[in-house]
Order: sequence, then C-alpha cells, then structure tokens
Amino acid sequence: MGPGPKTSPSHRAPVRHGHGRVASPSHRAVRPRYGRIVSAVSALSVTSVAVLGALGVIPVGGEVARTAAMGNGAGAASAMQLSGFSGEGRPAEPVSDAGPTMPDPEPMLPPTSPGPAETDALPADSGSGKRVVFDISAQRVWLVDADDRVHRTYLVSGSVTDNLEPGSYEVYSTSRHAVGIDESGTMQYMVRFAHGKRAAIGFHDIPVDKGRPLQTRLALGTPQSHGCIRQARPDARALWDFAGVGTTVVVTA
Repeated sequence: MGPGPKTSPSHRAPVRHGHGRVASPSHRAVRPRYGRIVSAVSALSVTSVAVLGALGVIPVGGEVARTAAMGNGAGAASAMQLSGFSGEGRPAEPVSDAGPTMPDPEPMLPPTSPGPAETDALPADSGSGKRVVFDISAQRVWLVDADDRVHRTYLVSGSVTDNLEPGSYEVYSTSRHAVGIDESGTMQYMVRFAHGKRAAIGFHDIPVDKGRPLQTRLALGTPQSHGCIRQARPDARALWDFAGVGTTVVVTA
C-alpha cells in the first residue's frame, strides 16, 4: 500500500498519556489583568485613608474624602487625586498635615486720617483775606491765605490769665530770638501783635529755661503761658514765615 494521507500539524490526533488522559497540543497562557489589580489596590487605599481619617488617626483633605465616598468605581480618579492632580488639568487641593485650620482673620486695613473735627473748623467770625486766627476756647491757630483757604492749623498754649480780648490785631514786630520777662526763659520765632500790661503779646515756640522746655508738646491745647501763645517749634517757624509785619491777627473767643 502506498503512503497514507499526511496529517496537518494543526490536525494532529491527540496524544494520550498515562491513565488515558488526553493532552491538548497547545496551552493558552494565562495573562494577569493588571488594570483590575491597579483599580482594586487604588480603591482599597482610598477606602483605608477614609476609614483612618474618620477614626482620627490621620487628617484627610476634602478631595480625598469625597473620592472615597464615591465608592470603588472611582479607583482611577482616586489615584490621580492622591498623586496631586484633580483630573481637570490643574493640581488638586493639597492634603493638610496640620489638621483643621482657623479661617484667616479679616485683613488689617491701613489707618485712615480722621476727618476734621468740629474744633478744627475755621471759626465763622474770623474775618476774610490773609490772616492768623487764634481761638481762645479751642486753643488753636489757623493760618489762612488770601483766598480764605486754611494753609495750616494746630494746637497751641495760650495764657493762663484773661489778658487778651477777642478782636482784630496786626503784627507790628518780629524777632528770631527773644527773652521772657523776669528771665523766664528764651524763645524763638517771636511774632508780636498785641500789648499786655507788662510786656508784648505774641506767638513763639515753647520757651526753654536752663536747657529745659517749660512745657511738653503734649500739653499744647491747654493754657500754659503767662501771656503769649506757645507753639511747637515747627509750627512757630511756619507762622514766622507766614506772618510778616502788617499781617492781620484775629482773636476769637
């Protein structure tokens, strides 16, 4: 007899081994499903973090807590949030390690200059034009220009006695340096506008006697002098520059 039909390699008869078992000619390789493993591990991690956070073992941020509440189906999104990304193309909110934080206090606003008080307002009966205005009750001076605009205003210390009557006066003399009556000290930027019983009455800085001022600047705004009007030195110089001989001085009560 001639040779029988050739058997194709793909149609080979099964080979029998011991005990009559048939071995398959080919064995399919088993591939592990890594995607499901990663999802399961991610979901387990998020669930563990949520549980530990609920027990107070570790602090949990808002993003992780919400992801855990979504269930195991959000494994991929959970992995992204744990790695620092929200899945929307921007970094997720960081998880705090310091526990809950107090809300930020209201920002401190810069201090604002108070509006002019009623005592700062120029007295209504103080005349017009360029002038120096001294109000006895307010113990305040105003330097007013020719357009009736206040150039400067500040507190002063007038006399402890009623030696000056309200009315209109005129500067008649100025001295860069002067000496008080009875050797009561020296002063600068003297601007005289009235005559007292014993000496001239004018504006000047706080007198100094034996190297010590006769009052503090904090005391300005209260009567302190024996007849003149005391000023802080910067204000005294400003009035000296503003009010030359012939300048009107208006005294109000």
